[in-house]
Amino acid sequence: MFLTNSVRGLAAAVLSVCLACGADADDRVFSKDIGPANAGCDVSDKGSAAWQACVGPARAAMSDDELFYAGYWLAKTGRYAEALSYLNMARTRDARVLTYIGFATRKQGDVDKALPLYGQALDQDPDFVVARAYLGEAYLTKNKPARAKEQLAEIAARCGTACPAYVDLDRQIAAYETAKG
Repeated sequence: MFLTNSVRGLAAAVLSVCLACGADADDRVFSKDIGPANAGCDVSDKGSAAWQACVGPARAAMSDDELFYAGYWLAKTGRYAEALSYLNMARTRDARVLTYIGFATRKQGDVDKALPLYGQALDQDPDFVVARAYLGEAYLTKNKPARAKEQLAEIAARCGTACPAYVDLDRQIAAYETAKG
């Protein structure tokens, strides 16, 4: 929990510095979360053959942190089924694991199955704004922008309107509204 809060604080601080230097929101490059690290495997591009060889196949002997590391980066590189093979092996389904099982499931097209996973993550950690942002995106996929805006308000209450999760979901909502005319 301490590490998670420290990472969230660092991400907010980096974004605040960027805001202070006058960069437009559209010029900033950031992510709503900072992925896990592995000093040995991070020397290779995520998802590359060398990276995959370093991570190895999903196996029961892997720690939950190792399973999350592999699952997270596979999901972020669009390899959702492979990501789920790692994430689903985690013995402890904490908020971050549930969120990324939901993310990979949603990206495979099963939004209805992803929604309760985000809900379970938020039951464990109501302040996990990454889960709230992905839940908001899922609601947009279901054509429920009012529900997405509810999550945006929850994110604002927890980390403000400058935190990456807020900015990202706000942009997603704006794009949705523009597309719907």
